[in-house]
Amino acid sequence: FLPVLILLSSALNMASILQKLITPLFSGPPEPPRNKVTVVGVGQVGMACAISILLRELADELALVDVMEDKLKGEMMDLQHGSLFLKTAKIVANKDYSVSANSRIVVVTAGVRQQEGESRLNLVQRNVNIFKHIIPQIIRYSPDCTIIVVSNPVDVLTYVTWKLSGLPQHRVIGSGTNLDSARFRFLMADKLGIHPSSFNGWILGEHGDTSVPVWSGTNVAGVNLQTLNPDIGTDCDEENWMETHKMVVDSAYEVIKLKGYTNWAIGLSVADLTESIIRNMKRIHPVSTMVKGMYGINDEVFLSLPCVLNSGGVASVVNMTLTTDEVAQLQASADTLWDIQKDLQDV
Repeated sequence: FLPVLILLSSALNMASILQKLITPLFSGPPEPPRNKVTVVGVGQVGMACAISILLRELADELALVDVMEDKLKGEMMDLQHGSLFLKTAKIVANKDYSVSANSRIVVVTAGVRQQEGESRLNLVQRNVNIFKHIIPQIIRYSPDCTIIVVSNPVDVLTYVTWKLSGLPQHRVIGSGTNLDSARFRFLMADKLGIHPSSFNGWILGEHGDTSVPVWSGTNVAGVNLQTLNPDIGTDCDEENWMETHKMVVDSAYEVIKLKGYTNWAIGLSVADLTESIIRNMKRIHPVSTMVKGMYGINDEVFLSLPCVLNSGGVASVVNMTLTTDEVAQLQASADTLWDIQKDLQDV
């Protein structure tokens, strides 16, 4: 009985302090957040996305969702304890998707990893089964959101998200080759002795083994590298620039081998996409979008092309002038993904 009295006394004292400190001028309900971002999945990738978004001051509220309640609460508390150093007023978390209500952007990083000896199709099907629970819950509480899919294989799961969500295709975006292109620009710029922002180059197609380096568009300060070396990126290239694209494809495997997972680069990449949408920047990013009808692709697949991102999601797609060989590689990338997608169940 005594502890109850102490608690009541403490509550009364707190109320008294609040009453003395603050004079309310408006008694109505608070306005909902305008730039709320939800991250689904609080693993290494999800938390890298969350901290990158927080440090770039993009959200007025951040919500975290996961099925692992202890880790979820721990990550929330850890971020909340750093609130003094952030510009995001509210950080919340719950396994119930109601915590994500009124999100402007939802970043999906949840999913299972590929097991040893497991086929890509089995991996995708297991993630489809998870997405069948996640995506309807997101739409229930945030029907006007834009979804950024990060979970792998990202292109197929972006297609799955589009099908399950019922959202228009411009509001379902895969992180795609935004990271592949960043790796490409870093590696190429490093060889050229310049900053990555000063090298212009694109990786398109699948985020994976069949990605397409656009050698015909590589340039520095407007100087096209293919005019300096017509064989760049081919088997005939004596300078072996093709090795750079191989390093891009292998880089994730290398990082995983060294530290067990990749997280920081993809987190920074997702924050970059989030910024373009939140701030209506109209920047061009290579992200995964519906490509049926483009470059001779006839199937409903999501692949990365240069997309203009604004407050509504994908505003438009830039029609790059690709070589015949690059178009053929893009079509092969689409075929690879369709071979996986066409056998998926319950999508």
